Amino acid sequence: MFSPEGPSLRELAVQALSSVERGYDLLAPKFDHTPFRTPDRVLDAVAVALEGIGPFDDGLDLCCGTGAGVEVLARVCRESVTGVDFSAGMLEVARRRSPVAGSTALPVADSMARPAAGAVTPAAAGSVAPPAADPVELPPADPLAPPAAGSASAPADGVAGAPSAGLPVVASASPRVGWVRGDARALPFTGAFDLVVSFGAFGHFLPRELPALFGQVHSVLRPGGVFAFPVLAPPRPGSPLFWTLLGFDAVMRVRNAVWRPRFVMYYRALRFGDVCRELERAGFRVEFHALPAFGRRGDGSPRARMIAAHRPTSE
Repeated sequence: MFSPEGPSLRELAVQALSSVERGYDLLAPKFDHTPFRTPDRVLDAVAVALEGIGPFDDGLDLCCGTGAGVEVLARVCRESVTGVDFSAGMLEVARRRSPVAGSTALPVADSMARPAAGAVTPAAAGSVAPPAADPVELPPADPLAPPAAGSASAPADGVAGAPSAGLPVVASASPRVGWVRGDARALPFTGAFDLVVSFGAFGHFLPRELPALFGQVHSVLRPGGVFAFPVLAPPRPGSPLFWTLLGFDAVMRVRNAVWRPRFVMYYRALRFGDVCRELERAGFRVEFHALPAFGRRGDGSPRARMIAAHRPTSE
């Protein structure tokens, strides 16, 4: 539909009538040929902004999809980079296509899989750390951004390349790269990262889910760590884009009212002010960084910003 390599209208319809997880599993092989992937221009602008406040040691791409944000992390992290998502299909594409030096094509580990009898799970063992150095040979959006930079953000599975009980370890060059299937609302990490990024995932969360989501991000960051994501200025009321996004949300609300399972994907569900308030309530100190590559609006305000939510160094 979007290009010869992209999904057909029928494939998109099948995806839209599926659950979020199943829909992205189906879309995964052609996802990078759709407008839902975060544009390189946005990724590059965020990477430049992060270079100004970094460097960092260990980074996490929350709801990583096919791994676009992992490439950003690889530019600013010195030790390890981990991508987490709940779509096994998206993670499979990410690990196979990742151009990041040191990335590996070993299987993705799964923190959501049902453990075998007697196995130790992350919850029982404590937490999952970023990829270790020693290899173990084992198997459009809310007003913030388009709802898919990587993919869905709700439940995701496991850790590919994370040293933790019951999970395989994947070591790579510097930074080491790992892929994790896990739930963004129940992350299998504790205090493991200096930087968490997310691109276009918030459209898959309802407003009532923000406190738990931001609480999870706060818990996986070390003191002084940063949660960063781009924010695009909302379209002017009455503009073609304004009506397009409004119409899309209306169609999705009708679809979710009459069809199960739900597919949560809204462009206008979250408001900028609400997001900032929930970040502060979760314990973050919020800063804004203009992204100069996108210029300014008629009133002088930036067309795009990066929110940098800092976890205090002492708590």
